[in-house]
Formats: sequence, C-alpha cells, structure tokens
Amino acid sequence: MAALARWCLRRRFVVIALWLAAFAGVSVAAAVTGSAYSHDYGIPGTDSARVSALMAREFPGRAGDSDTIVWQTAPGAGTVRAVDVRQRMAAALERVGELPGVVSVTGPYHPDETAPGETAMDTSRISADGHTAYATVVFDKPASELGAAQVREVVRTARAAATDGLRVEMGGAGIGAAQGTGSAHLSEAIGVAAAAVVLLLAFGSLAAALLPIATAVVGVGTAYAGVGLLGHAMTVADFAPMLGTLIGLGVGIDYALFIVTRHRQGLLAGLPVEEAARRAVATSGRAVIFAGATVCVALLGMLVLRLDFLNGVAVASALTVLLTVAASVTLLPALLGLIGTRALSRRQRRRPAARGPRRRAPRGFAVRWSALVERRPKLLGALAAVLMLVLALPTLSLRLGTSDQGNDPASATTRRAYDLLADGFGPGFNGPLTLVGRIDGAADRLAFGKLPETLRGTEGVASVSRAEPSTSGDTAVITVVPTTAPQSRATSDLVARLRHQVLPKAAESTSLEVYVGGLTAGYDDFATVIVGKLPLFVGVVVGLGGVLLLLAFRSIGIPVKAAVMNVTAVAASFGVVVAVFQWGWGSEPLNLGRAGPIEPFLPVIMIAVLFGLSMDYQVFLVSRMYEEWRQTRDNRVAVRVGLAETSRVINSAAVIMIAVFSAFVLSGDRIIAMFGIGLAAAVALDAFVLRTLLVPALMHLLGGANWWLPRRLDRLLPRISIEAPWPAGSPPEPSPVPLPRPSGSTAPTDRHAAAAPGGRREGP
Repeated sequence: MAALARWCLRRRFVVIALWLAAFAGVSVAAAVTGSAYSHDYGIPGTDSARVSALMAREFPGRAGDSDTIVWQTAPGAGTVRAVDVRQRMAAALERVGELPGVVSVTGPYHPDETAPGETAMDTSRISADGHTAYATVVFDKPASELGAAQVREVVRTARAAATDGLRVEMGGAGIGAAQGTGSAHLSEAIGVAAAAVVLLLAFGSLAAALLPIATAVVGVGTAYAGVGLLGHAMTVADFAPMLGTLIGLGVGIDYALFIVTRHRQGLLAGLPVEEAARRAVATSGRAVIFAGATVCVALLGMLVLRLDFLNGVAVASALTVLLTVAASVTLLPALLGLIGTRALSRRQRRRPAARGPRRRAPRGFAVRWSALVERRPKLLGALAAVLMLVLALPTLSLRLGTSDQGNDPASATTRRAYDLLADGFGPGFNGPLTLVGRIDGAADRLAFGKLPETLRGTEGVASVSRAEPSTSGDTAVITVVPTTAPQSRATSDLVARLRHQVLPKAAESTSLEVYVGGLTAGYDDFATVIVGKLPLFVGVVVGLGGVLLLLAFRSIGIPVKAAVMNVTAVAASFGVVVAVFQWGWGSEPLNLGRAGPIEPFLPVIMIAVLFGLSMDYQVFLVSRMYEEWRQTRDNRVAVRVGLAETSRVINSAAVIMIAVFSAFVLSGDRIIAMFGIGLAAAVALDAFVLRTLLVPALMHLLGGANWWLPRRLDRLLPRISIEAPWPAGSPPEPSPVPLPRPSGSTAPTDRHAAAAPGGRREGP
C-alpha cells in the first residue's frame, strides 16, 4: 500500500488525468449504447412466469403495458354520459391520439355507425353509477423506453380537459416511469451537499471537505456509467443504478473520510505532506480495502439465490463499491498531494507542529463516553439491547407482497387515477388476475369453457370475463377481477384458493392445465421463492463475513459478536421499514405514499447491503482495539482506547451516510425510499447504539475471552493485517488515555503502566 501511495503521489497529475479519462470514456460509451435495464422481476418456473410467457406468445397484443386516462364527474354535476362531458373528453382523447409516440386511444365514446352524427358508448368502460370512465392509451415503445418529456405532454394534454366538476388523471407503467424522474438527481445532489456540510464542520477546511466528495463522485459516476454498459451483458434491474449510487456515495465518502482524517493527523504531527499521505494510505487505506471487500462479499452473496435480475443488482452494486475503494486509495492520495497543507484549517496551519510523528490523544466527549461504558457496561449494554429489541418487534409482522401505484404519494396523478378506478369499478379492478389454460382436446376445451361459471361463484371474485381462445386454439385466457385490492391479503388468499382448490377440481378427469398470473400472483410467487432461499443466503453472507473477521482479528469471539450485531441491526432497521411503509406511520406526511406490503426482493438486497455496511464499522472499531490489544495484552485498555480514538470518526462517517441515505427518500421512487430509510436507520443504530455502546460493553464484560483462538487453529490460519502500525516504521507513541481508578484501588491509571510488568493484565 505504501508503494502504491508513493507512486500516486509522485505522478499525481497522471493519476487524476487517468481517472477523469476513465470517467469520461465510460460515460460516453454508456450514452452511445443507451440503457438496457430489465423491468421483469419474474422467476422462471412459477405459475405467473408461465402465464407471462404464454401471453407473450399466444396473445402478443395483450402482453404489453398500456396506460389509462381516467375521468370522474363530481356528485351533482351529471354523469360521464352527459353531452358536454362526452364532447370535452372525446376531443381530449382525439388530441392525445395525435401526439408523437401514441399508437391508439380507446375510450368509451365512438361514432355510432347506425346513427351518423351520434355517439355510441362502450358501457364496459363506464362505472355502474355513471360517474367514472376510462380510456386506454397505447404507446409505440415499452414503458422503459418512453421519454419523460413525451409522457408529460400526454399527461398535460389529457388533464387540460379537467374542469371544476370533472377530474382527469392518468395511470399506468409509462406514466409512472416518467413521474418524478427529476427527483432522483435532486436527491443525489441534496445528499452530497449535506455530506459536504458535515465534512466542512468536521475538518474546518473547504479543500479537505471537498476531497471525499470529489473522490466519491468520480468513483460512483464511473460506476454508474459502467452499470449502464453492464446491462447489455447481463440482466440488470432498472433500480440497480440508483441503488448502486446510494451505496457508492455513502461508502465512498466514508472511506475517503477515514483516509483524510489519518492524513490530517500526520500533518498535525509535523510530517511532510507526501509522507503524511503515504502513511495514511498505508494504514487507513488497508482498512478501507478490507471494509470494501466485506461489502462486496455481502453483495455478491446474492448470487447464491440464482435469480437473474438479482445477479445483475449484486454485480452492479459490487462494481460501484469496488470503484469507490479504488478511487479512495489512488485518486485520493493524488488529490492530497495536490492541495498540500490546505487539508488543514487556517488556524491549524498557523499552529506549530508537534515534535516528532506522534498521534494526538483523543479528548473531550469521546474519552468521557469511553470511560462511562467501561464503568457501567451491564447497565448501558442492557439499555442498548432493549432499544434494539423494541425496534425489531415490527419485523415479526413483515408481509411481503404487491406494491403498486395505489402506494404512490397522494399528490401523484398515478395514485389519483388508481383511486378513481377503485372507486368506480371496485378495488380489484387495478389488479385483475389472468388465468391461462393449455388445452389439449375437446374435453379440455369443454372444461375450460365451464370455468367462468365456476369462478363467478367463488368467494372473493367480483367479475369474470368469457373464455377467449388464442389463434392456435391450444391456449385460452380468462380475466378475473377480485373483490379486493391487489395488495390485500384477501387477494393473495384468493390466488392460493384458485391454484390449490378451484382449478384442480375444475380440471378433474382432464389434461387441462390452468395457470394463475397477474400482479398479485407474480409478487406472491416471488415472495415464496425468496423466503425459501433466505436462510441459505443469510448463512452464506454471515459465514463469509465471519471468516474474513476471523482471519483479520484471529479471534472466535469477534466474528460471533459481529454476526449477532449485524443480525440485530438488520432486524431493527426492518422494524423501522415495516412501521413506516407497511403500518403507514408517517408515510403520507413524508410523501412516501399509502401503507402497503414490503417489496419481496427488499429483504435480500437490504440484508446484503446492511451486512456489508455493518462490517465496515466493526472493522474500523475493532482494528484499533486489536492494535492496542497486541501492544498491551490488556482487554480493558484495548476496548477503552479503541472506542475513544475511533468513535468520533465513526460517528462523523455515520452522520454522512445517514444524510446521503435519507436524501434518497426524495427520489420519488417507493423502492428507493424504502432502501433510503432502511439504510439510514440501520447506520444510525449501528454507529450510535451498537458500535459505540453495545459492542464495547460486551467486550468489557467478556474480557480476554474476546481474543481467544485455539492454538491449533491459530497455526492453520493465514496471517493478514488490516492496518499497519502508526506511523509505519516506528513504534506508536500515543498520548495516554487515562483509565478510571477503581474505588480503594492502587491500580495504575496510565494505560502504559497498566501493561507494564507488575500491572494487572487481562487475557491469556
């Protein structure tokens, strides 16, 4: 690491130019090739996946997305059949049909061929009370390829027909994709700005505050464009770039913060700029690489699930972390050499340098807090455990299921259109079930033809369409509208009842196969598969993380505690997500939409990310404790000094991550908002409760057992070092961190005295 840092410092302009060239080159390549992200979250082999495949093959005209224009008249203002409403909306639909990119608009009003000049009405598109109607808009491109400006023009044209007594809204995949696209980049900018403010307050130097920002932006920007190119080589979900940006900005700024902090310590100790930067990368840079490796391992653990779109998310996120780590240990030292002593504030530059390269002792609240934890480990540890347990309780009611435009914010036109359709046509109208039958012979055809009558008498079914055969005649489809909303548990119960009771009984004595698809069925299938594979996934992630910590700290207790703490952080953060998004505590005031189930893939991705981020703080905290343990062999000293010397930088890093993650709540995307709140809550609890309270309290209680490792295993394990001694090449000379003197004791209060011959030692 020292050699790499030295090379980057001596060739700083070359390094900066190479990074900027890579950033520009990958960005241009991504812009030229365009994006190829996937919106298909289906799982092959499930009923819903078979329905999608059969519909695409046998009914291509019905397999694609379509958008909806909904209008409703106010009570007392007449119905949608009124002449003025018909004329106004017919003209609006005609204007929409003439816009670029619109293939067709099909509404309830059309010319009456039997009476020229009159208007005929399709009553199936008008609600029973006559106050609500809808039209279907078909675009010439899939929803993912529609331009935001093009879709907004359609929305503007349609909603221009609204009056005081007539509401007009739009819903559908295309409208939803274009809605709030500008908010995503706004959230990124707000997160970066908040991080910059925290860094400026922490460093007191504008140049030093901008370095972590610049490093993270270049690394994440290069990765963002690289993920766009990756989409052409493998299946990458449409939310992967935003998720990668969220993770990359958080860890990238944090990693650079750790290195810049160590560099500033060197400058304050009187080291030359290049030597301080070299030693910062040789020490903290190693911890950054190890922490980044643990994040990548956790993310790549998703590969064991063998789900195509999650594979893309795993690789894309790991690529982002990899590039941010690379920027931290190459681009950052080049920038440190470029700004020189301006990494310090003006007051610090005027202050005389310390004599010799020695580390400054921590002062203030960090030392007092560390002493308090040492004096009251049982009480404080119990309080922290109770807090985490209470926050984790909502996780027990976690429900994975459908999230749709009914969960959009109340201000969104998609949410208002959803509510108008539910009000006029019933809650199940927004999520009909699609039943596709594979027919082989007359007996199958007869059985499928009788199926609509059977379905109409099934509990939970509002309406059933007639059986519609395909052109080939070996496939037929029936549309079933439930009485409940797509995200309702009752709708999921209906899907299960159809699959396991109604349809098998209807197909008795025939070879008829009927599959149930649709929005709710697809999400239920997804949730079932994910829950089944979750134990394997968690086991792999926890196991790999534990092995890394075992190699780094040569202890059985450290990885075990880390695993328990990581599971605790995940459970508590999921409790917050459930309370906000599933229970709806504050979701509408925060403009996060209506309460509803949690996305089925959210647990997998969040577990991977949270395990990686939790491991970061574990590494930075315990590596300092481990360094002190190797010097003093006194667990009490190691825990107290490690906490005192790392808590400030860990807390600063946590505040930055919380600011970045919280800003993504403004993205306008419910999924990204879930990630933002979940990750922000996890980082806050991990940094302020677990790593600075519960972990050190437990380590004080366990004493020397923290560092126990069987001798035979110790001989077998390879030796790796996370962080070289500070400063490299010379023994550390930290100022003493005083230890509390127990009542009536004559034990030494200096930490070096505690480790001296005759002083009390803990551990083997």
